[in-house]
Amino acid sequence: MIIYQKKVTLAPDFSPMSVRGLLNHWLVPQKMQHFLRINQDILVNGHYLAFNRHVEAGDQITMNFSEVSVKVQDYELDERQSFSVLYEDDDLLVVNKPAEIKTHPNGPGENFTLMNQVAAYLAKQDKKAYMVHRIDQATSGVLLIGKTPIVIGILNRQLSQKTMSRQYIAIANDPEQTLLEHATINLPIGVDPDNKRKRTIDYITGLSAVTHYQLLHRKGPAATLAVNLETGRTHQIRLHLAADGHPILGDPLYFPTDSTQRLLLHGQTLRYTEPFTDEQRTVTAPIPDIFNQYVD
Repeated sequence: MIIYQKKVTLAPDFSPMSVRGLLNHWLVPQKMQHFLRINQDILVNGHYLAFNRHVEAGDQITMNFSEVSVKVQDYELDERQSFSVLYEDDDLLVVNKPAEIKTHPNGPGENFTLMNQVAAYLAKQDKKAYMVHRIDQATSGVLLIGKTPIVIGILNRQLSQKTMSRQYIAIANDPEQTLLEHATINLPIGVDPDNKRKRTIDYITGLSAVTHYQLLHRKGPAATLAVNLETGRTHQIRLHLAADGHPILGDPLYFPTDSTQRLLLHGQTLRYTEPFTDEQRTVTAPIPDIFNQYVD
């Protein structure tokens, strides 16, 4: 049986709380907590403590996670490396995804996606790649990947509780300069019945989607926006801006008449909490050169 072990020494300023309170504070999923408890696989200074007992500053917490409590992801290995590494530690990898490469395979055995490349990169460390979130194929930018499965549930809860945030840079079409200084677009999104590759605004069966933007810069007919998501629907930024009358330059689906070389949407910044800690981390992906002509 494969065991994933995590050791944490509680900080000197740690406020005492119960073992259960600590695991909840770290956003450890209930299923993982269940296995830790029934298998007595969480040790405090080398000894199992009941979940209602308290831990204190300086205590060493050792957790052993068996394979039955986590889901292993396997990808075909692609030895190419089109991505660059922005940050890496024992549990996580943050990369800068280039445009025009799919984030992940759509079916078993599919290759030549970013996750296939990352899987090959991590195989050299005897690690596997675990996807946390995704980016559209046409979009570039920061992408967070787990190196061990024990962090995935925690990171998913950060996403669902919105303690993890992503900011994008978009170059939108605004020839009449009608974009507001900042605004929120709240429109439900569903699959386009006429084109399964596209999404559409769907007030009947669509899922709620909320996008916030701030105007950073104007240059001719183009406007540079900082965009933050409350939800993570497929094509959300692209569709919301297009529906607002300001499609992103280079978007082949929602602005097909534009001849810009690529979709000008880039995931610039990721903010999250390091699993099993209170440490906040911000990782930034450099803006691609093609954006410079619109922001200079």
